[in-house]
Amino acid sequence: MRHLKTILLCSSALMATGAGARAADLPARKAVPVDYVRVCTAYGAGFFYIPGSDTCLRVSGRARYDYLYQVSKVRTGSGGDVSGYVGLLRINLDARTQTDYGTLRAFLRLDVASRSGPFVTSASRQREGQAFPGLGADAFGRTQDFVNADKAFVQFAGLTAGRASSFFDFYAHDFELIGGTAGSDNYSTNLLAYSAVLGNGITLTGSMEDPTFRRFPIFGTGAAAGTFTAAGGFAGYSNAFNPFTPSTFLAPIIVGPGNVAFADVTQKSRLPDFVGVARIDQPWGSAQMSAAVHEINAGDASSTVAGITSTAGLGISPTGRASSAYGFAVQGAVKVNLPFLAQGDALYLQGAYGQGAMSYTGISNYTAPYDALAAAPVSGGSFLQYYSDAVLNPSTGKLELSTSFSAVASLLHYWSPTWRSAVFGSYAEIDYNSHGRNALGALGFGFAPSGASAANAFAFATSPILRGNNQIVTGANLIWTPVKDLDIGVEGEYIRTALNSGVTPDISKNSLRYISSQDAAQFRFRVQRDF
Repeated sequence: MRHLKTILLCSSALMATGAGARAADLPARKAVPVDYVRVCTAYGAGFFYIPGSDTCLRVSGRARYDYLYQVSKVRTGSGGDVSGYVGLLRINLDARTQTDYGTLRAFLRLDVASRSGPFVTSASRQREGQAFPGLGADAFGRTQDFVNADKAFVQFAGLTAGRASSFFDFYAHDFELIGGTAGSDNYSTNLLAYSAVLGNGITLTGSMEDPTFRRFPIFGTGAAAGTFTAAGGFAGYSNAFNPFTPSTFLAPIIVGPGNVAFADVTQKSRLPDFVGVARIDQPWGSAQMSAAVHEINAGDASSTVAGITSTAGLGISPTGRASSAYGFAVQGAVKVNLPFLAQGDALYLQGAYGQGAMSYTGISNYTAPYDALAAAPVSGGSFLQYYSDAVLNPSTGKLELSTSFSAVASLLHYWSPTWRSAVFGSYAEIDYNSHGRNALGALGFGFAPSGASAANAFAFATSPILRGNNQIVTGANLIWTPVKDLDIGVEGEYIRTALNSGVTPDISKNSLRYISSQDAAQFRFRVQRDF
């Protein structure tokens, strides 16, 4: 019995020893380390470190609702709408990393909007592929989804590369809701730029920018259908009040005595726009001088034109293209802080002059954006305001540049920390070289005075086509910010478009009424939350 107890005790001890050994052999269970998101204070509020990296990221965005009201003179076709609506979302991503060469930054901004109504949908944005129209009978030209890669650029050691606002711009409608005053405001373009910081707030920048978003059509487009005349003219061209047929983009030029060929006047992407900027930033405000060079070009000329069945005996042969022309623009601007009136108050003053560079002077901001040849400031307007950087002179085959200038002033005042107002106004003017207009008329463009009846001569003299014109835009707004980053505001604008001289038929009337100016007004209500 004693031996049995001894055996049992020994067996128990051995089993306990073995169990302890096996437990010691097992790996210890440790908690998985958690890489918590850390606040990054190097670049201001809102940044945090991306887990597992030394890159700081800030996520922000915007939600916006707009309602607008604008009168209309017609209730036919796509006209007659007086109310418009906008719902917009914006997402921003700002990533920054400190390197031996300074801060490496990438900034992304995506805008997506649903828009409807007059002067909210944009045919130009559709032509650029940034917007998609509704296709229903009551939707086409009235509803539109807008998608824009507004910003996508890299900044490193003075270099900016990607999609960003043009460096030429300064005021860019900073205090406005509608953004209808004259002045350059190209908020999304593709560019490559270098900025040198010289100290004392002085920066010099050279920028190579995509010209596509700065172009206006070359005037001279029309329907290429008809027959040549013995005098070298061309019959069957569009009439004076409907000269633009976008399906052809052809214009006549003289290539020899009594001979006419047609040139492709759609511009080709050949040279970028070159922009130079000198800027100073000080406690009192900022000032900037900008300059830009903009190439205007046309395609080859040819005698082979759709709708012309025979050119036998005319002695026409394909020729070279019209020589490229080079437009330019210069701009001077200043922003002055006015803290002695109220904290946050400021005044902008800006002026620009250009030849063959209408987008840089921004006269078209209210009536029509880029890529428009003619438009009225209101549906069913009294006459069309024409936009063209150049006219292809059919008698010389040369591009003749238009001239434009603009001036704008804008004042912001805080009535209290939660209430603010802006008042603003601009004047802009376009002038065209009369040689190109006269030559188009002499070719039987439908409004030629030479050898025509008195009625046709009068039509030529009063046609709005390539007539110098001007536009005044004035407005004011009132914005309430009840809590941080929430704006509730209303804005009104008055727009007056006029010929620089003479009169033109009022196409909104059925009677023979001649006018020299037309008026329009728009009101906009906005609710916007930024975060």
